[in-house]
Amino acid sequence: MGKRVALVLAGCGVFDGSEIHEASAALVHLSRGGAEVKIFAPNIEQRDVVDHLKGSPAEEKRNVLVESARLARGNIQDLAELKASEFDAVIFPGGFGVAKNLCSWAVDGKDCTVNEHVNSTLQAFHSAKKPIGLCCISPVLAAKVFPGCEVTVGQDKNVDGRFPDAETASAIAELGCKHVCKNVNESHVDKANKIVTTCAFMCKAPLHEIFDGIGTMVQEVLKLA
Repeated sequence: MGKRVALVLAGCGVFDGSEIHEASAALVHLSRGGAEVKIFAPNIEQRDVVDHLKGSPAEEKRNVLVESARLARGNIQDLAELKASEFDAVIFPGGFGVAKNLCSWAVDGKDCTVNEHVNSTLQAFHSAKKPIGLCCISPVLAAKVFPGCEVTVGQDKNVDGRFPDAETASAIAELGCKHVCKNVNESHVDKANKIVTTCAFMCKAPLHEIFDGIGTMVQEVLKLA
């Protein structure tokens, strides 16, 4: 029997929701790993809406659960309904929606607050000693909720211009967590906390390398489950 994995989304689209390629990559690797996946998102209003063609704010309102349903092909549930007891692991793809809708990192950085249902989900899996997978910017959720944990968002310096958001590593360290430098095709496993992270689009890399890195994260999560 395959592992039961919950996937938590933050909307649809890199600039105001979940990064679509990351969500899709996670789902492909979970499928290849024989996992049974159910998708969730919080039933809340998005912090903002971005016109992805123009790259500028749009004067409209959207709901995170409704938008996430686009990625889930309609098969999705309210995050408030997620019960950790029914799953072996949970995975959070990245995208600005994580930093805007699942927490306020985009505005407040290390002083951010985490959505109550996101926080309770992370706490429930952690307390049950079940693995948590995070990619791109979503490792900041673990850094905020679990002081002392180990995560990666890639490199802590902007190596060859490939890591433009390298300062995120410093903010993670300021939260009392350990940032571990990794390449885009690698992931880091915090064995003590069962937290697996990979940088994905925090690195300017070819799509296949990001896809492969997410694959290593998913494989490690399934091993721990």
